[in-house]
Amino acid sequence: MKNKTIFVACDTSNLEKIKKIISQTKTNKLKIIPKFGIQFYYSKHGRKYLEKIKNDFWLDLKINDIPQTALSAIDSLKDLKKCKYITVHANGGLQMLRAVKKKAKKINKNLKILCVTVLTSLNNKSLKEIGYTKSVKQLVLKQIDLIKKSGCDGIVCSAQEAMMVRKKNKNLLIITPGIRLPGDSLNDQKRIMTPQDAFRNQVSGIVIGRSLTKGNIKNNTRRLLDHLNK
Repeated sequence: MKNKTIFVACDTSNLEKIKKIISQTKTNKLKIIPKFGIQFYYSKHGRKYLEKIKNDFWLDLKINDIPQTALSAIDSLKDLKKCKYITVHANGGLQMLRAVKKKAKKINKNLKILCVTVLTSLNNKSLKEIGYTKSVKQLVLKQIDLIKKSGCDGIVCSAQEAMMVRKKNKNLLIITPGIRLPGDSLNDQKRIMTPQDAFRNQVSGIVIGRSLTKGNIKNNTRRLLDHLNK
């Protein structure tokens, strides 16, 4: 199971809860990497903590702006030495994606740029409400071509689209949020899958939040291990 990468979503601004999540999800049986989003990064202690953290981590900022602002944002993170992954929105466009990737190479050759496609809280109905005319799958397929052209390292999409993405590109990292252990609540997610089914769909890694962090974290981590061992 060590070849399976699990990103634990540290979705809180509470520093003590963050430390608890990281310590209680540690196991030598799985590769578990913390993922920090804007909720923690923008908090009082967030930035300072990430400057000193000893774990590799994913900074999930979902950058989406004009190319110069986006690459400046990447440059401003160069002191976060343990940051191994950063997210940007694919709908920022080819020029923005290329600029971000070029800057990332200069500041840290090991830094991976992951492109967010359609958020897993959205479905076809949601896209129509926003004004898109394409379905989720059609939009993700279009964005795959954009990501390949940009030279970015990976894609963030739901596990339901993962097999389709893998057929289009064998080399992209495919990271899938919207993951729930069997029987857990969907909460605000619409396109979900279990960890085992996601890995069957040839994903590179999965993101788990509340299924691990809500309630007894150690017990939840054991549930995950048991689930993946079936």
